[in-house]
Amino acid sequence: MALWIACLLSAQAQQQIASDYAPHTDFTPYKTYSWQKISAPDDTWENSIKSTIDAQLAKKGWTKVDSGGDAALCAITSSGEAAMMEHFYGGMGPGWRWRGWSEPVSYNQGTLIVDIFDAKTQALIWRGFISESVSKKEPQQINKLDGAVGKLFKDFPPKN
Repeated sequence: MALWIACLLSAQAQQQIASDYAPHTDFTPYKTYSWQKISAPDDTWENSIKSTIDAQLAKKGWTKVDSGGDAALCAITSSGEAAMMEHFYGGMGPGWRWRGWSEPVSYNQGTLIVDIFDAKTQALIWRGFISESVSKKEPQQINKLDGAVGKLFKDFPPKN
């Protein structure tokens, strides 16, 4: 049971997806968008991020235009090493105390932030955030991008 709970918590800690939006924003007037900026480690990642987000927004009825869209998009990635404490349990001890130990574990953390701005007012109207532990295998990570971005845009545009 303890092992199952540890695996469940570990899986949840590996990927965080969240979004927020400006209160009282009516998203119905937004039909077109333009890319304003993207910051990615290389062209492969930049193209993958753009095409994945473009596909999600197309499903929502938004159309990409080269310039002059109703909304402006920015996507920023970052990565680096992170650490967490991994807990190992050896069972119940006398007096109902847990026996176990903790060890620091290092892992690579990757983050993608997607911002959507109103093009006229330049006000931030929506932000999406994906943070996930990543491996060194780039093709494997690019394949995971589709699913994570799909989850991010699942409830987009927000309903007031």
